[in-house]
Amino acid sequence: MQIIHISAECFPIAKVGGLADVVGALPKYQETSGISSKVIMPFYENKFTIQHLEELESTFIGEINLGEKLYNYKVLKLPKQVLGFEVFLIKIENLTDRPNVYGYPDDVERFTAFQKIVCDFLVNFKEKPNVVHCHDHHTGFIPFFMSYSMAHKKLQHIPSIITIHNAQYQGDFSYDKMYYLPDFNIENAGLIDWYGRINPLATGIKCAWKVTTVSSNYLGELQKVANGLEGLLRSEKAKSIGILNGVDSQVWNPSTDSMLKFNFNKKTINKGRQGNKEWLCNKFNLDPKLPLIAFIGRFVYEKGSDLLSEVVSQVLEKENKEVNLLLLGSGNPETENQLRELQNRIQGKFNTFIGYDEELSHIIYGGADFLLMPSRVEPCGLNQMYAMRYGMLPIVSNTGGLKDTVIDIDQGEEGFGIVLNPVNVHEICFAIQRAIDVYANKAFFKAKRKQLMNIEHSWDKSAQEYIKMYQSLVNIAQ
Repeated sequence: MQIIHISAECFPIAKVGGLADVVGALPKYQETSGISSKVIMPFYENKFTIQHLEELESTFIGEINLGEKLYNYKVLKLPKQVLGFEVFLIKIENLTDRPNVYGYPDDVERFTAFQKIVCDFLVNFKEKPNVVHCHDHHTGFIPFFMSYSMAHKKLQHIPSIITIHNAQYQGDFSYDKMYYLPDFNIENAGLIDWYGRINPLATGIKCAWKVTTVSSNYLGELQKVANGLEGLLRSEKAKSIGILNGVDSQVWNPSTDSMLKFNFNKKTINKGRQGNKEWLCNKFNLDPKLPLIAFIGRFVYEKGSDLLSEVVSQVLEKENKEVNLLLLGSGNPETENQLRELQNRIQGKFNTFIGYDEELSHIIYGGADFLLMPSRVEPCGLNQMYAMRYGMLPIVSNTGGLKDTVIDIDQGEEGFGIVLNPVNVHEICFAIQRAIDVYANKAFFKAKRKQLMNIEHSWDKSAQEYIKMYQSLVNIAQ
């Protein structure tokens, strides 16, 4: 069986969020299960591609019309031995050959052209895939193109899947750009429409053979709150399934992680984590004797980051609690400025790193005592799984995949985290106080850290669930 994953991100080639981690791990685990799994994604002119230029092999060239503009493109293949699965990078001149994944004024043009080329490429693929697996709205048109585009009729019998990693982002645009799409019967225009706009994510949900979400709880939540897609998701409930993401246990392994300052396993967890914690405290001017609570993520509303500055002020200025707070992230400029101001006012218990640093995030997972995730929206959440794998106690909101993966410490022996609900300053501050109390009970705290490292969240189980679903679709297609 051959599976093609199509995505805007794939770790370590290009990463903005958890989408990259999923697409960088799932194909690798499927390959080890005997499934041929490949990835197609845009080519970005970034550090990874520049380092691997000599390994990239040109396998397909062409040109694509986007309205009145003509773009030349190449499909470059990254050999299987680099990541454990083949990757095809689509380099569109003057569209994808840029350093960033998102954030350009012509993103509609970039990702529409990408999807058209993907389907052109698949039509010319020597061995047609058994299943095409699309990820998020950047690939949402592909199930529609495969079934209804005049140029891609050869693909109409191939099953397609779309996985919703985050329904908040849908990529919708107005009908004045409909001419970007390949020719199709105008009677099918309703399939690309949602409330009077062209909506790639809605299109994918309507046209894919299967819809998956990255956790079971998130699937239920989307049928109630999905940025306008609630009714559509309820109507497509019969073909939808929630499959929890996993952790790449080869990348996220505290005993071999080359980014850590001190490696450790279940037996050496206390010594190893203490070494990483002292390194962090020395770097960020914090007190290693106090509990260290960290936030790692984007400064956006969905992550609850707009509350962080008030939380820091409440905990450390107004209440003067004996705790360290360390924040790693970037995003909303107002949040960044508020945290910089607090950084100047509060010394010795608070610090922040504005930006993203993959190595630093690993050290935080390996050294900080608690991970704070006060998310309003968290489809699956990988951060809490990384934390748990490294023996770091999660402090999370009761939503999405966080609800599926974290049991409150007051729920008996199986509990290991701190769950807050609802998401507001008072509840976050109360959760921090609970963390301080847990930390004070040293024997209990250390026992919970070891318990976390015994929890299994690898991709093995989830990869098998996907394979089972693929096989069911292949059986239908035959």
